Amino acid sequence: MTSQTLREARKYEEACEKRIKKEERPAFHLSTRTGWMNDPNGFSWYQGRYHMFYQYYPYESKWGPMHWGHAVSEDLLRWDYLPAALAPDELYDMDGCFSGSAVELSDGRQLLMYTGVSRERLRQGEHREVQTQCLAIGDGIDYEKYAQNPVLDANDLPKGGSVADFRDPKMWKRADGTYGCVIGNRAADGSGQILYYTSEDGFHWNFKSILASNFNRFGKMWECPDLFELDGTWVLLTSPQDMLPEGFEYHNGNGTLCLLGEFDEKTGFFRETHNQSVDYGIDFYAPQTVLTPDGRRVMIGWMQNWDSCGIRSPKEKWFGQMSLPRELSIKGGRLFQAPIRELEKMRRDKVEYTGVTVADTIWLDGIKGRKLDMELTIRPGNPKELYQKFAVRFAQNERYYTALSFRPRESILKIDRKFAGSRRASIHQRRSLVRMVENELKLRIILDRFSVEVFVNDGEQVLSATIYTQQEADGVSFFADGVVNMDVVKYELRLDEADALE
Repeated sequence: MTSQTLREARKYEEACEKRIKKEERPAFHLSTRTGWMNDPNGFSWYQGRYHMFYQYYPYESKWGPMHWGHAVSEDLLRWDYLPAALAPDELYDMDGCFSGSAVELSDGRQLLMYTGVSRERLRQGEHREVQTQCLAIGDGIDYEKYAQNPVLDANDLPKGGSVADFRDPKMWKRADGTYGCVIGNRAADGSGQILYYTSEDGFHWNFKSILASNFNRFGKMWECPDLFELDGTWVLLTSPQDMLPEGFEYHNGNGTLCLLGEFDEKTGFFRETHNQSVDYGIDFYAPQTVLTPDGRRVMIGWMQNWDSCGIRSPKEKWFGQMSLPRELSIKGGRLFQAPIRELEKMRRDKVEYTGVTVADTIWLDGIKGRKLDMELTIRPGNPKELYQKFAVRFAQNERYYTALSFRPRESILKIDRKFAGSRRASIHQRRSLVRMVENELKLRIILDRFSVEVFVNDGEQVLSATIYTQQEADGVSFFADGVVNMDVVKYELRLDEADALE
């Protein structure tokens, strides 16, 4: 039975969605229906469609008591909103329905597991947050919370595990029909750990092991874990809070971590063999993956950073969008990401230039726009002298632009949005150490109204950033200090022909 709290949220979001024009949203990135969005939740394939739930506060464009928003898609690019799935309406989740996941049960129903948050009063009059794991069962639209919630609480934690930092369950169905789940937790030493639980039926869960421990290496608390096998390697994704930089690999604050290694399902232990950042840009957090019906592992993250939320005014009608869906693979012991191949069906109006000499600032006919897919290959124009710097500027007019620049002598690629129109002292640039292959650098730049995602060397690295520059700023220019030889292929991206009328 739908609670009054959920009915009110559904009524409100349906009314407010109508106030947001199509062109005021991203064209092919999922954004919140109204109000606030953060982490992707319950990313799943169910009844012939992809389902994406998300952390959601419909009433304001800022973080509030968490609900679960809900959208569905057949291709992960065209999204339709469904009514909100969960609202904080029980004693165990009265302060928020935090992140979680979804699986299909053997009887065809969809099972959601999420973190319920409540506050309890201590003897000294202080309060502390209590996080537990809860279930809801539904048909793809409506969900009923499990009568025996919560199904995991303080009694199911290993010794020293924090009840206040015990969240973000990611479930999956194992080959034998039973279920596994990884959950983020804070250990007694104050740093993150990933806990592993198992279940015969999806409803009754047992602690199995501490899957992986941080030991204060990568930040503190580890949020939003995801565990899966890919190309014969096990992958553990998590989002650490309060990270310290390590060269250009990890940056200050909240980040994304990929651990590759071996997972022993019998012991529940993960042995790490490689670590790397998932995204090297400004805005990417809390990624979650799904296995598509044709066997691809696809990842979507929240295209935002907790430390850069002030870049957009809370007076706006919406805040928060997801990244492009990215197909994952392992190459040479490293995680690679590529834009989902369905994006190529949106390509229109190809413009191509080969062997262009760039020695100052140049503009090329037919290359502009805020919904585009552009592939660049750059190399030294003079074999005897390496150029000092190359840059491409986009979302550009007389006043505003965002820039991507490369300095080959240091092998540093930088995304910089300080001239994009923000009036806040937010994070405006990030740098990444990248590789040139036979003196060439390949960049694929994808713009969608309010964001840019840069795929380096066929997905060896990715840099993501949100940009809220006025849409009229659609210029693209190229610059070199020195001489650069450049190939460029650019496409407009349109979901349908109606987009051409904008």
